[in-house]
Formats: sequence, C-alpha cells, structure tokens
Amino acid sequence: MKSRPLSFQPDIDDIIRKCTFCSLAMVDAEGKPYVLPMNFGYSDKVIYLHSAPEGKKIDILKQHPDVCVGFSADLELRYRDVDVACSYSMKYKSVLVYGKVEFIADLKEKAAALDVIMRQYTSESFTYNAPALNNVCVYKVVGELFEGRVYGY
Repeated sequence: MKSRPLSFQPDIDDIIRKCTFCSLAMVDAEGKPYVLPMNFGYSDKVIYLHSAPEGKKIDILKQHPDVCVGFSADLELRYRDVDVACSYSMKYKSVLVYGKVEFIADLKEKAAALDVIMRQYTSESFTYNAPALNNVCVYKVVGELFEGRVYGY
C-alpha cells in the first residue's frame, strides 16, 4: 500500500486540528536543521506559536524565518502477518506547512493569537494582563504551501 497525497484543504485542516502539538523545523546560522515540538493554534491557514522572548529558537527565527511545520494524526500500528516483521507499518495522516515566521508585537494581536492557541486545547475563555503579554513572544506562520499525506486509511 502506498501513501497518497492529500490536497483537499478541509481534510488538511481536520488533521491539523486533531493534533496536540506540532514540530517546528528551521535551519540555524550554520545551516544545521533544528526541530522542536511546540504547542500551537490554527485558524484560516495560519499557525500561531508562542515561547519565551529569547533563546536559540528566537535567534534562529529572526535570522532565518523560513520554516516547515509538521503535524501527524491518527497514528496506528498495522501489520499483515504478526510473525513477519516486514509486514508491519504505521497508518498515519500527516501535513507539512511551509511558510515564514512573522513576529507579533501588537498586544491586541498577541491576545487574539493566544486565544487561537488556547482554543486548540480548551473551550475556556481567557484574559491576559499587560505583563503577561509583554513577557511572551508570539508569532505566526502563514501557510504558503500545504502538503498532506495519508497511509493506511
């Protein structure tokens, strides 16, 4: 069985919304890959992320804003014959999103982005005070290219 490409945007959106984390891939100043698991929010082809305002990731993203964000859902081990190792594989649905990181400085935009992130995990409403908004780095990746793949479904 071969994996099949997935291009119908509502199917891609469903996979992203099922995920509890994403993998943010970037390239550092020496050309080395750097990948981190991240909490995220997703709305209208935009991925919202947040972190501390300083550190290796922020340094990289400010110099090289091109990123790839990976999502995987519905992972399930499958096999044709329990006694044959080569018959084992993993069912999956995955999406890669390519784009550029854009940092959000405006406090109202930060709060709106944090609301999107929180909606990924809870239906609760939140308010954010100025010190909290000033001490968090919030950024977004506007999806320029979406690549989906499905295997076993």
